[in-house]
Amino acid sequence: MPAPASHPGLYPLFADLRGRKVLVVGGGAIALRKASALLDAGARVAVGAIRLEPALAAMAAEGRIDAYAGPFDPAWLDGAWLAIAATGDAKTNRSIAAAGEARRVWVNVVDDAATSAFHVPARIERGPLQIAISSGGGAPMLARHLRETLEAQLDHSLGAVAELLTRERARIRNAFPDLARRRRFFDRLLSGAVPALLRQRRILGAQRAFDALLLDSGKQGAAGSVILIGAGPGDPGLLTLRGLRALNEADVILHDRLASDEVLRLARRDAERIEVGKRAGDHGVTQTGIHALMLKHARAGKRVVRLKGGDPFVFGRGGEELEFLRAHGIGYEVVPGITAALACAAYAGIPLTHRDHAQSLRLVTAHRKDSLEAVDWRSLAQEKQTLAVYMGVAMLDTLQTQLIAHGRSPDTPFALIENGSRAEQRVISGPLSELVERAGIHDAKSPALLIVGEVAALVDELHWFGDPPLRAVSPDPLEKAA
Repeated sequence: MPAPASHPGLYPLFADLRGRKVLVVGGGAIALRKASALLDAGARVAVGAIRLEPALAAMAAEGRIDAYAGPFDPAWLDGAWLAIAATGDAKTNRSIAAAGEARRVWVNVVDDAATSAFHVPARIERGPLQIAISSGGGAPMLARHLRETLEAQLDHSLGAVAELLTRERARIRNAFPDLARRRRFFDRLLSGAVPALLRQRRILGAQRAFDALLLDSGKQGAAGSVILIGAGPGDPGLLTLRGLRALNEADVILHDRLASDEVLRLARRDAERIEVGKRAGDHGVTQTGIHALMLKHARAGKRVVRLKGGDPFVFGRGGEELEFLRAHGIGYEVVPGITAALACAAYAGIPLTHRDHAQSLRLVTAHRKDSLEAVDWRSLAQEKQTLAVYMGVAMLDTLQTQLIAHGRSPDTPFALIENGSRAEQRVISGPLSELVERAGIHDAKSPALLIVGEVAALVDELHWFGDPPLRAVSPDPLEKAA
C-alpha cells in the first residue's frame, strides 16, 4: 500500500561510502560537521565554498579533503555519489539540488526536507551496530529526542557483542543452516552470559561461553511449540510485553481477521504470516484446518504464534486449541489479551460496573442464531447489570426483541461500539427500543461490541477517544454543528 502523501515513503538504508566521492557545498560549521562524519564513514570528501572556515581549511591543507574555491559550479558534482548542500542560502541550495537531480546524484539540503532527495538520520553507534532514526526530515528534534532516549538505554557493550557475532558469523551459519534453529540460538545467546561478560570486559570468558553455547545448541533437536496470544481489540499499544516478545520470536503466525495490521507490523518481518480468520458466512479456514496448521508447523520445529483478536479464552476457542495441542504432544503457552468488552468500553468511556448502576457483568456471544437459542433471556434482561454482546451486529433485531420481551425496559441505554480502540472507532448510542433503527441509519458493521445497561448512558458524558457518540435517529444539522 503506498504511503499517504503527508508521510513520504522513504526507504531506509546504510550506504557503504568507502572510497566514494561525496560533495559538501558550504564552508561553515555545518559543513565541517557533515564532512567530519563522512570522513569517519570512509568517504572521499570534497568541500566547495567561497571561503572555508579554519578547521576545513586545515583539513584541505593536510590533504584529508579536496577543496573547490568559489561559488557553486555543477561540475563539482562530477564523479560524486552523494552531495550535501549546506551553504545557508536557500536559492543556492535549491540550485545544487536541481543540478544533482539532473546528474542522478542524491542531494541532501540541510533544513529543507522538501528539496532533499535523502535525509541524514539521527544515529546511535555501538561499534559496528548502528541505529538510525528519521522523521523524514520533518521533525528532526523528535528524532534527536528519541536518539537521546535510546542512548541512555542501550549499553555500550552492544558494540562488543556485534563484533563477536560478526567474527563468528560463518561458524553460526554452518552450525545452524536452518533459520529457525539459528534464531533460537541467537535468542539464547543474547539473553545469556555472553553479553554480561562482554559488559565486564571479560573477552576470553565471553568467547569460551560462546563456544560452549554453540556446541550445546548444535546438539539440540528442533522442538516446535505454539503460543496463543491475545492481540487485544486493535490498538497495538494494548498488546502485552510478553505478547510483543513472542511475536518477535515467531517463525509462523496464524492470525485472525480481528488481529489488526498495526499489531501484525510489530512481528518479526521474516515470520511467515497465514490468515486463518473466519468471517460471517465465509469460513475460509475451518477450526480443523487451524489445528492442522498448528500441528504441521510445530512438528517442523517452528515456533508458532496463534494470534487472536481480544483474548484467546473469551469466545476465542483457545481451550479447544490447547486440548488439541495437548493430545498431540505439542508444547504450548498462553499470553492473555485485553478482551473486547474491556477495551471497547474503556475507549468509549463506559464503566462496565458502577456502584450506582451495575453490580454485575454478563458476556454473551451472538455470532450465530444458534448461539442465542439456549440463552436464558430472563436472566440477561435483569436490571442493574451490564450486558456485553460480542459479534452481535447481525443479530441486533433478535437481541432487541428478546431483551424487551423478557423484561428489559425499552428505555434502557445501549452503546454499539464499532472498531473499538482503533482510529476508525464509532459509537452509536440511544435507548434499546431504537437499537435496530439507529444501527441501520448509521450502517453499523462488524467488528462491533454491543453494551446494554444503565452504564451505557454515561457514554455521552465520559467519552474521550474519537468522535462523540452518534445519537440522532436521523441526521440533525444542529446536533452535528454542536
